[in-house]
Order: sequence, then C-alpha cells, then structure tokens
Amino acid sequence: MKSKFKSALLATAIMAVAGGASAQGIGIEKIGLAVPNLQADFFNQIKLGVENYAASLGIEVITVDAKGDTNTQVSQVQDLITQGIDAFIYIPAGAAAAAVPTRLARAEGIPVINVDREPEGEPGDTVIYGENVMSSYEVCSSIIERAGGEGKMVIIHGQKGTTPEVQRFEGCKMAIDENPGVELVAQQWTNMWSPDEGFSIGQNMLQANPDIKMIFGQADGIAMGAAKAVEAAGLSDQIIVGGYDGDVAALESLAKCDTPFVVTATQSTQAMGVLAVNSAIAVAKGASVPARQIPNAVLTDCDNAAQFVEKHP
Repeated sequence: MKSKFKSALLATAIMAVAGGASAQGIGIEKIGLAVPNLQADFFNQIKLGVENYAASLGIEVITVDAKGDTNTQVSQVQDLITQGIDAFIYIPAGAAAAAVPTRLARAEGIPVINVDREPEGEPGDTVIYGENVMSSYEVCSSIIERAGGEGKMVIIHGQKGTTPEVQRFEGCKMAIDENPGVELVAQQWTNMWSPDEGFSIGQNMLQANPDIKMIFGQADGIAMGAAKAVEAAGLSDQIIVGGYDGDVAALESLAKCDTPFVVTATQSTQAMGVLAVNSAIAVAKGASVPARQIPNAVLTDCDNAAQFVEKHP
C-alpha cells in the first residue's frame, strides 16, 4: 500500500541522515525551534521529538511559543537569531507573515527546516509535513462509509490558508466527490484549531442543520469539540465525527469507543521532530536533503487507537 511505502521512506530518510551525522560529527550546537501554540498537543509532540533527540546528541534547543500570533513569532525569531542559533526549525503561526522568519534566518546563513506548514514564496531548505491529502481522504471516506454513504456533511477547517488546512480539505473533498449521496452543506474556519472553536462552531452548525450526519474536524481538537456539541444536542446516535493528527487525548478517547468521534489519522509527530533535527544537521554540513519530506499518517479508530496511546510515533 502507498501508506506503508511512505512509512518506509521516512524510516530510510531518518537512518540515512542520522548515519551521516554520526559518521561526520554533529556540526551544530544550538537549534532554535519556533512553534505556533504549545496548547496544542500536536505541536507539543513535535517539540518532544526535537528536544529529546537533540538532547541525546548534545545539542541545545531554544523553544519559543507564539501563542497563535504571527507578529509575536516574528519577534521571537529575531531574538533567536541574536542568540546565535546554528539551525532553525520553524512551524509558522499562520499564513500571514509566515515568510518573514524564513527570510530573516536565511539572511544570516542559518539552515531553515519547516515543519507542518510551508511559508508561501519563501520555503526553507526542506519542509516536513504529514501526508495530508490521502490521509484526509481516508478519514472522510471512513466517515462517509460509517454514515451509510449518504447524507449531509459539514467541515470545520483549521486556520485558513495554512498548508494542512488547504491539503486536508483537498483530500476530504475527493472523498465527498466520489459519493454523490453526500451533500456538503456548511464549512467554517477556526483561528486556533481548538476544542473550544470546534464546540462553538459545531453548535452553530447543528442549529442550522439539525439533520447532518457527518462532521470532519481538520484537527483532533476541533473534532473533539464538535463531538461534545453533538453529545450536548443529544445527537450521538445520528452523527459521525472524524478528526486528524492523533493527539494523545484524541487517541485515548478513540480507544474507549464511546463518543461520536470515531476516526482520525495519527501523524508520526515525534518522528517528524527527529527528522527535522537530522535534516538541520545535514543542511548545516552542506548535504543535500529533499525539498519535501512527507511522513505517512495512519488511519486510526477504536480498533487500533490503544497501540498509539501506549507508544506515540
């Protein structure tokens, strides 16, 4: 299957770059890591992957949290550069001004590794993000199948214009287009990909469309918030909810099989952090890295969620 092939590619890339680093020496001492919002488990998992792996190599990591604000992130990156970082791992806080931190780092000759989101017009040396399109297609196909292949559907998007938001809609729309009995009746965007937004938007959508059968939340926080709105409306036996990311809380919920939230795509978030560090080492040493590195996400429901609760990839 395509997903297994991509997993194999990821493992090979990690071993190859790590092997090169081990043979030739590390070459960097300090990494700057800029994340959008550490309230989101997805970004925390990447942070863990970066920090734990870097620590095992004796590399210092300075992590800054933009708390969802792009202006804050630009200021934080300027400060990271003054602290003498040797490489920059960057997850943009949003589409607006996303190119500025990459430009600032590049102007100082600092390798830039983008994770999860790619700044438009100003790419880093490589970008690492989950396979959003086909994995979202699989999630939405699963939702549609569980709903009997027909009915009204709504989508609660992530932050508008970001790489995952655009690609996850593309994948889900492919599944919708394959099923003429499915009607996409509403869409709305969030600012923070958060459970609170998922809950409030979900409530509004249910009031406007009480006969919907499917909800796709583009992140697990959104999906879990929407699922709570479904439960509060007493519609748990009517509506199927799917998410994306494989957040720890979401996986724990799925393993219990007792809410309308029934399927997600689990990303290899900690492995993405490891790959980001290895890529930073490779670029700093002048090695070539792929422009895009795309780890697979695994379709996850109550049948296989427990294995990811025990050990998150």
